[in-house]
Amino acid sequence: MKYQVLSRIPLKNLMDLKIDFAFKHLFGSERNKSLTIVLLNAILKRTGRNTIKEVTFMKHEFGGEYKEDKQSRLDVVVKTQNEDYINIEIQLANRNDMFKRTLFYWSRLYNSQLHRGNGYHTLNPTITINICDFTLFKEHAHYHSTYRLYEETTLQRVQQSDDVLEIHFIEMDKFLKAWQMGELNPIEDMLARWLLLLGMVDSSKQKVYEDIYKVLGELAMKDIKLQQAFEAWQELSQDPESIIAFESRVKFLIDQTAFIDDAKYHGEQAGIEKGRKEGFQKGMQEGIERGIQKGIQKGIEEGIQEGIKAIVRKMIGKGNSDDEIMELTNLTVEEIQALRQEEE
Repeated sequence: MKYQVLSRIPLKNLMDLKIDFAFKHLFGSERNKSLTIVLLNAILKRTGRNTIKEVTFMKHEFGGEYKEDKQSRLDVVVKTQNEDYINIEIQLANRNDMFKRTLFYWSRLYNSQLHRGNGYHTLNPTITINICDFTLFKEHAHYHSTYRLYEETTLQRVQQSDDVLEIHFIEMDKFLKAWQMGELNPIEDMLARWLLLLGMVDSSKQKVYEDIYKVLGELAMKDIKLQQAFEAWQELSQDPESIIAFESRVKFLIDQTAFIDDAKYHGEQAGIEKGRKEGFQKGMQEGIERGIQKGIQKGIEEGIQEGIKAIVRKMIGKGNSDDEIMELTNLTVEEIQALRQEEE
C-alpha cells in the first residue's frame, strides 16, 4: 500500500515504545540522535532561535537513590548545545508518589551540575519530561501539562529563574482519547505526530492501532525523520538480543506492577481487618461503658421513684388530700389513686 513504511515485519511484532527499554534504544542512542532532537523540540515547543540543534547523551545515571529505582529506571538524559539538562522518562504505572519522585530526580540532575569551587550562577536550566501511560491529573482533560516557577498572585515567572525548573507530564491515555475523538491534527501538530508513534502499539492490550499506522505511514512519505524512526523501530524489533532484553524488561515491569498491586491489596485487607477488630473492641468497650452509665442512671431514677412513693404512702397515712400530694410530688391523680388502693 502507498503508506506502507514497514516492509520486513508484521505490525504485531513491533516493540511497544512505551516500554522504557524500547524507548531508550530508539531515542537514547547516538545513532538516532536526530530523532531525539526532533522529539525534544516537539515536546518543549522549541522553534526558531530556541531550537535544540545538538544533544550530548549523559553516560552517568542520575538518581538511583534506592535499589528498586536503580533496577527500574531506564531514562534518557541529555545536555543540549546551550547546556540545558533534560531527563526523559517513561512511566507505566502510577505509584501515587509521581510528583514528589519527579521533583526528587529533577533536583538530583540540577544539583549534579554544581562542582566544587563553582558558584550557583553556573547552574543551568534543568528539564524533566515524564511520558505516563496512565491518568495522573484527573482534574483536567488536556494531556500535556507543563510546570514552572510562578509568583502566586501575578502568575509571572520568577525573575532570573526563567526555565531553570521545567517539568512536563504527557498522559498517553488522554492523548489517545483525544485522537479517537478527532481532536488532533498530526499534519500540523509535530508533537501529536510523535506521540502517535509512541501510542501505536500497546503491549498491555496486545493491540496495534492500524488507523494510526495508516496516518503515520502517509506522513512518513514526506517526513524523513518519521521514516527514519520507522526504520530504526523495525530494526530494533527484529534484533534477537533486543527481543530477549525487551521481553525480559516487560516481564520485570509486569512483575513489579503485580507486586505493588498485591502489596497494596494485602495492605488494604490487613488495614480493614485491623480496623474491624479495633472497632469491635472499641464498640464493646464503649457499649459496656454506656451500659454501666445507663444502668446507674436507671437505678437512680428508679430509686427516686421509690422514694417518692414512700413519701406519698406516708402522706396518705396522715390523711393528706390528692391536691396536697400532687403539689408536693408532681404525681398525677391516677398515680396517687393507685397508691391509695395499694394501702387499702
